[in-house]
Amino acid sequence: MSVPDKSIDSRLLKSAKETFLEKGFEMAQLAEICKKAGVTTGALYKRFSGKEELFCVIVQDTIKAMENYVERIEKADLSTYTDQQIYEGFHMDPEANIHWLKYLYDHKEGFTLLVKCSSGTRYGDFHDKWPERMTAIHYKFYLEAKRRGMATKKITIDEMNVYTSAIWAMFYKPFLLDLPWESMEKIAYALSEFINWYAVLGIEK
Repeated sequence: MSVPDKSIDSRLLKSAKETFLEKGFEMAQLAEICKKAGVTTGALYKRFSGKEELFCVIVQDTIKAMENYVERIEKADLSTYTDQQIYEGFHMDPEANIHWLKYLYDHKEGFTLLVKCSSGTRYGDFHDKWPERMTAIHYKFYLEAKRRGMATKKITIDEMNVYTSAIWAMFYKPFLLDLPWESMEKIAYALSEFINWYAVLGIEK
């Protein structure tokens, strides 16, 4: 009896990731992925339903990591937060920006696939959907700040979405350009000067 080749899955995933990063999902061909992995298309279909499942398996750890990062805040009861904690929820200091960029950089390939190479997959609108999710968090903090009299300006959730999407566009761009970490650190410091939630929301520093 022959022994199953347990290396096939990892070879296919490695080949698929490299091909998706190079050509994007839509232009990537299963035949090329299989050839680079040294396996037949039949072997691929025994393990994956097709090209999109390959893509989803590759990015699932990145998706899970990002969701875990924000779930705690999404579920939080902000009425139990102190004024200082609400205030700090809008603080875009260099350390916070570096923390976010480092978190994304630790998942660089998966994140790059999501923001650059996912067109044609179920994650094709990730670059819009993720800021929408972050908008909900920002607006949750804003409403609590407004309730406490900390925020004096009135903004709609759609306006908040514009601001949040602009911020995330600046987080996406370094990965779209494949910038080195040293450049990302510089950008993190610049972002802290560029973004001022307190002025936007009318919160006194």
